[in-house]
Amino acid sequence: MKNLLSRFWMLWSAMALATTCAWGQSQVPSTIKIITPFTVGTGYDTAARAVGNRLAEKWGTSVIVQNMPGASGNIGTDAAAKAAPDGATLLMGGNTMLISSQIYKNVPFHPLKDLAPVSLVATGTLMLVAHPKLGVQNVAELLRLAKSKPGQVNFGSPGLGTPHHMAMELFNMETQTNMLHVPYRGTSGYIQDLLGGEIMTGFLPVHVAQGFIRSGKLTALAVGSPKRHPVAADVPTLIELGYKNIDVDLWYAFFVPAKTPASYVAQLQAEIAAILREPGVRDVLNKGGMDARSTTSEELGEMAQKDYVRWGQVIRNRSEEHTSELQ
Repeated sequence: MKNLLSRFWMLWSAMALATTCAWGQSQVPSTIKIITPFTVGTGYDTAARAVGNRLAEKWGTSVIVQNMPGASGNIGTDAAAKAAPDGATLLMGGNTMLISSQIYKNVPFHPLKDLAPVSLVATGTLMLVAHPKLGVQNVAELLRLAKSKPGQVNFGSPGLGTPHHMAMELFNMETQTNMLHVPYRGTSGYIQDLLGGEIMTGFLPVHVAQGFIRSGKLTALAVGSPKRHPVAADVPTLIELGYKNIDVDLWYAFFVPAKTPASYVAQLQAEIAAILREPGVRDVLNKGGMDARSTTSEELGEMAQKDYVRWGQVIRNRSEEHTSELQ
């Protein structure tokens, strides 16, 4: 009798497992579209393709990355938010959408209400740099110069509402300085003028900045991550220097339209976490200046909520200064 019961439970378990696997696989759409709200070659694009390619191989489905740039990411994010919640549309989002959705007027979506978090994919570190002709070697010297010449020391960014821009606005706010923002339409023009000395200071991804620092074209001042980055281990963090509220890491993550079935979100999250443990995927992200990192959906939701509130406060505090930029 004991052997019969044992065999029965083994058979029942096998049947249950087969049913669960079949049910889980049946949720996978034949084609999945990953909307990336920035151009080809950006961190968003790199992260979407690195994970998307492996997801296609593992699930045996077609995964298409669709780049939809515009309005600091708002156009692509809006398209993802309005897509059917059937698992066929993913968004490669990040903290940029939590900023740009609060800067621009009449944005037709809410990033916390119209999108559901799946998993973090990667983080990136920003470094505060200066052009050598500015004559500063550290943050203290930059602040002395900026406070002695209010509004005369400028900083650049790839565009209004980008993390590079908001990192400097937070830096301005926390240090009570008034450096002038010069926004560009993309990264290339910003970096070109920063290297040429037209722009005096600003934030760059640490992997991008390091090459220019080694060649003497830029001076490293600090990194905006909670801990020093291995690529620039000799560069202090802003937190080390006493600015406890300046943590400006970039992050990239998958979201889906709100009301996407929770079972599918859980299945997708588990698969993304497994993919991000693969050395090949981690290497691709690392070469793109990103550090692979997965989270639960709940952890990502908490991160997004925290950043939405934090950047909203910075935007409101600096809104009068930038009113003319938004007209």
